[in-house]
This record gives sequence, structure tokens and C-alpha cells, in this order.
Amino acid sequence: MKGDRGEEVVLMLGNEAIARGAIEGDVKVATAYPGTPSTEIVETLALLSKDYDLYVEWSVNEKVAFEVALAASYCNLRSLTAMKHVGLNVASDPLFTSAYTGVRGGFVIVSADDPSCYSSQNEQDNRIYGLHAYIPVVEPSSPQEAKDMTIYSLEVSERYGLPVILRTVTRLSHSRGPVKLGPIRRSSKKAVFERKPEKYVCLPANARRMRLEAIERLNAVEKEFNNSSFNVVLEGESKVGVIACGLAYTHVVDALDELNLSHRPSILKLSTVHPIPKELLANFLEDKEKVLVVEELEPLVELQVKALCHDLKLKAEVHGKDLIPLAGELTPLRVLRGLASFLGVSVELPELKVKLQAPPRPPILCAGCPHRNAFYAIKMAVKKAKVEAIYPSDIGCYTLGYYPPFELVDTTICMGAGVGLACGFAKFTDKVVIATVGESTFYHACIPALINAVFNPSSFVLVVLDNNFTAMTGGQPSPATGVNAMGQQVKKVLPEDIAKACGVELCKVVDPYDVDSMIASIVEAIEHVKRGLGPAVIISRRACSLTLLREERLGRIKLEKKMVEADKCKGCMTCIKLVGCPALIPRAGKVVIDENICTGCGLCERSCPYKAIGVLRS
Repeated sequence: MKGDRGEEVVLMLGNEAIARGAIEGDVKVATAYPGTPSTEIVETLALLSKDYDLYVEWSVNEKVAFEVALAASYCNLRSLTAMKHVGLNVASDPLFTSAYTGVRGGFVIVSADDPSCYSSQNEQDNRIYGLHAYIPVVEPSSPQEAKDMTIYSLEVSERYGLPVILRTVTRLSHSRGPVKLGPIRRSSKKAVFERKPEKYVCLPANARRMRLEAIERLNAVEKEFNNSSFNVVLEGESKVGVIACGLAYTHVVDALDELNLSHRPSILKLSTVHPIPKELLANFLEDKEKVLVVEELEPLVELQVKALCHDLKLKAEVHGKDLIPLAGELTPLRVLRGLASFLGVSVELPELKVKLQAPPRPPILCAGCPHRNAFYAIKMAVKKAKVEAIYPSDIGCYTLGYYPPFELVDTTICMGAGVGLACGFAKFTDKVVIATVGESTFYHACIPALINAVFNPSSFVLVVLDNNFTAMTGGQPSPATGVNAMGQQVKKVLPEDIAKACGVELCKVVDPYDVDSMIASIVEAIEHVKRGLGPAVIISRRACSLTLLREERLGRIKLEKKMVEADKCKGCMTCIKLVGCPALIPRAGKVVIDENICTGCGLCERSCPYKAIGVLRS
């Protein structure tokens, strides 16, 4: 990644290529909240921040990340903010209004969409945000284009004074490909904010004018996109055409090669999907009898092409989602089937015969994960308190509490919804409500809901699972970590201090490895909320087990690992049924412990009715 030698070709992830584009494009400020599949963009830039005089931050949520980067653009610095698709929902408030104010320094919003929901709660198509918000959208088809179009987006943004959305998808973000590096040009530009209240204050009188200006800017960009070098026409040998957007273009090329046609259709590789370049499209469609639009998820381009054909009275028959799946990620096979059907070509697909089916392997909490101890304690506490409970939860590793043996996640909607839903469940049902959130999610979107629970009295238990960083996305620092994205030591912002400042009267910090204490604290919290005394917050604090194992490998700590005494084990499997730790392995009718991943949390030792589990003595 480092180095300013042009012409060198290196293998890069799509996300790394975007980071490289930001460096080559003179981005001065990069912000994000971690979220798969976008995380590696700012993670890479954080590593390079000192080499290229770049300010990088993991912001407390996507809205704040957007606003920090937007402020930099207002000060005439080039900036980038990156987020997964649902993160743009969080940032949608400033997104819409930023199109009204416009920007000064080039400002790129990377939206990493997740078709097929590989690590997300939905698979929304964020290109539609551009249509709704009057913001241009571009779609690269390869890591090389991801880099080049990051630079192009910065230039378009700065030239026309508006933000630009660079839309990627999981397959591109996490695929590697050859990337030809370009020269790194780092300017010495300093931030200068020019006071222009009529430009940046969206009072109704200003906003009405600004909306017209936003429309004018978008119309100007359409002319630019009509001549963009990223839109390419490959002339075919028939009056049949294919319009392929973003990564779908590569699938179309592969599918046409597979079909080995006598008359290849013409292809329009469309990389600028909003505003749609009408002149370019009209020229492409003019002599076509029929056209297939291949795009991932929603028919954004297809609908615009149909409207254009209607307006210009073009005769092309337009197909799209009638042949290309609306839901799920596009794959070469899915595109091949749709394309073959469109072209009226029969294709014999290889029949895959699977003799053995691998058993399903749902994701589970890691061995020694402190969240497992916390969920176990919640389950035991509810049993001890003899109550029925509802369990709203949130987005993170702890969502895995949904699976057996715990099954303590009843709802997962979006970041922060666990506490907001708890406010409602506690008001409208007679059951005890126990919400679980990670500490990073707590900072992200739970604090307003907790204030709401005090302001509009609502009594529920909130267990904040604090493992010292944002674990699920790879261990980025959170405000509880004490260090930021650029490695600076900073003051810790602790959940218990925030909870107390919000007015929560019962707030305790507990080590989940001390299971008895954890159970007692949750029982106390349940009694508190049963008396209607407002929310009770339990902070379950213990470092992520992956951190513990890494520290052990580096010789910084010594873990007291566990083992099963074979002569005492009766093979009842109680430990597996109650704890579900992946370090517990059934073997020859008994259980053994994988010492390579055991962290010695002791939960299995506690659960064994025959006292067959003890400390490993090496």
C-alpha cells in the first residue's frame, strides 16, 4: 500500500483499493463506524495516517462519522466516510441535507452493500439513496476501478460541489484483484472555513432555494456522466443489448464467454448509475430491438431505462428483474441463466452431485467468550427469580445468544433498537425485560433510548456486554478502549458513568467470569425493575477471549486452562448442553477440552454435576 511509485501493480482487496484511491486522491480526513463489509477501508487508512498526514477516526456512529467528514469538506479538505449499507440509514439525516448545502472539498460516501445478507440484517440497495437525496452514485466493477473511481468521485464532487456515493458490494469489497498504482499527490492544503450562513444554514427560506441548486448540480453531473470514461460501450453483432452495472458487468462478460454465441450482443458497461446518463443510453438504445439490464438487487437502472424508452419513443423491449433475481447476491451462474433465457439460448449447466452433506454450522460465541458467561448468568438469574422475561438485543457478537443453549435474543432490528424496544416492552407487557447490547452499540445508538427510559419512566434490565472493543468487525477501538484509530492514548468513556449521568439509579459493574456475582447482580436488577424503580444497568466487563489468547501467545499472561478427568466424566454432556463452548468436544462417549482455544473461564467446570472438570496441570 505504501510507496508513491506509479505503474506498480499489486494485489489488493476492493476495500484496500478504495483506501489507496483516497491516498492518491489527496483525502485529508477519513471517518467510519466499523461494519462488514466496509471496515477495511478506514482500517487501512488508519495504518497509513502518520505516513500521509491523514486524520482518521472510528466515530461513535455513522451519523457522526458523516458529519465529521462533511465538516472537513466544508473547510475545503477532501474527505471520505465509509459505512455498511445499514449505516447509511443512521447517517441519512445529514446525507439528505448535505445535497442541499453542497460541499467544497471533494467528499465521497462509500456505501458497502451486502447482497444476500452475509453479515447484515437486510440487503437494501443504497443506490436508491442517491436518487432520493439528489446525490450522484457510481459503481465500480473491480478493485482497479474501486481505486480509480474513488479518485474520480473526489474530482466530480469538488468540480460540481456535491457529495458522491461510491457503492460497493461484499463480493467487490472482499475480493482481491490486480491494481495498477498511480502517483501519490499529497497537497499541503489547510482547513479554511468561510462563514456563509446562507449556504450552510438550512432555514426554510434558504432550503427552498438550496433544493433548486441541488437539482441544477445534479443536472450538470449528468452531462459529465454522459462522457465518463468509466462508461464503456462494447459493440456487438446484433440488435440486442445488455446494460451491466458495477460488479454485474464481470458476470456478464464471463457468461457471454461461456455461451460462446455466434452473434454477441452489444454491452453497455454502466458505472455511473445516478444521474442516469440519458444521452449515452439513448445512443445505445437507438437501434436495439431488446435490452437486458443486469444489476444487483433493485431495478434502479431498469426502471430509468424503461422510462427513457417511453419518453423518447424508442422501440427497445427492456428486460431486467423478470430474468435476473431481485433478491440475493448475483453469481456467475445466476447471471448465466438469466442471460441465456434473454438470448433464447439453451445452456447445459453442470449437474453437481453432492454425496455427503456437511452438517449445518451456525455461528457461535468463541471459546471463553465472556458473553457466554453473561448469557448463562442471565438464564440462571431468571430461573432463580422465577420470572418470565422478554429479551430484546442488538447487533454484534452477542446476537449469537439467539442460538442454543441460551436462546436469549427475542428481537434484533438495528443498532440501538434493543434498548428502544425495551422501553416499549416494559411499558406494554407484564413481563420482566432484559436487554443485551455491546459497549460499542451502547455508545452508537443506545444512550438516547436509556435517557428516554428515565424521562418516560420504563423499568427494564440492561446488560451492557463490555469486552473493550468492537469485536465482531475485527477489534476496532471503542470509547471504552482508551486508544483511538491513530493509536493515541485517550480518556476512557465508560458505560457506567454514562448510565449514572442519564439518571439510572441501579448500576453495577461485574466480571462475567465471576458467575455467582453476575447472577446475584442480575437478580437484584430484576427485583429493582419489578418494583418499577426505573431501568437497571449491569456492565458485564471482561476482555474479548481472542484478546486473552493473543496475550497468552505473546507471553504477557498465563491462562489457567481446564481439562476433563476422564475417569470422572460420565458422558452426560451436561457441560455441552448448558454451556455450548466450542472448546468442549464429545469424544468416545465422553468430553475433552481443546486446550488451544480454552481460556479457563471455568463455566464448564461450574456446570459439571460430577466435578470432572478441573485445572490443566502441564
